[in-house]
Amino acid sequence: MRVLVADDERLLADTVALGLRREAMAVDVCYDGDGAHERLSVHRYDVAVLDRDMPGRSGDDLCRWAARERPETRLLLLTAAAGVYDRVAGLGLGADDYLTKPFVFAELVARVRALARRTAPALPPVLEQDGIVVDVASRTATRDGRALALTAKEFALLHALMRARGQTVTTEDLLEQVWDEHTDPFTNVIRVTVMTLRRKLGEPPILHTVPRAGYRIGR
Repeated sequence: MRVLVADDERLLADTVALGLRREAMAVDVCYDGDGAHERLSVHRYDVAVLDRDMPGRSGDDLCRWAARERPETRLLLLTAAAGVYDRVAGLGLGADDYLTKPFVFAELVARVRALARRTAPALPPVLEQDGIVVDVASRTATRDGRALALTAKEFALLHALMRARGQTVTTEDLLEQVWDEHTDPFTNVIRVTVMTLRRKLGEPPILHTVPRAGYRIGR
């Protein structure tokens, strides 16, 4: 899942981004409407969390534009304007959801995940293949009943590969789904994460490298 967080309260934006990354999401951050517009124009996001009151392009204008030009991205307005008419106005701009400040972080995570489910083709909450079980809600994974102690990135990588149902996932797709805009496409971060994930999955080998193509899960 790839998420954009745009809020001019830098501490809040950075804290939200850090928390979402710990939930195995790839998160980009910006602090004004112009930056958010630029990123939405370039990248494909599953969910964008937007403050309504930002310098540069306003959150309202950005929401209206994104609802029209980026229909594949679900929009969550995060704002201090808590009145009923404020929420009605925000949803009228094309937002898919509306959350007021202050908020409980667990609720934000739940709303982001719920919105992302509307973006992608429907998948069961628990993915199973060749003895591997990935539970998205609890962010746990097992192989043949053995719990796997995975980092957030390892879990996100495994989830991306499991979603492919045995098909090869390219390195470009993995960068897009699991990492964020600051990741150097020429870095070996994918190879290193695959190596550690493969070791944790154990024997017999089930995570395979497809030469000049990418990676896949399967016997």
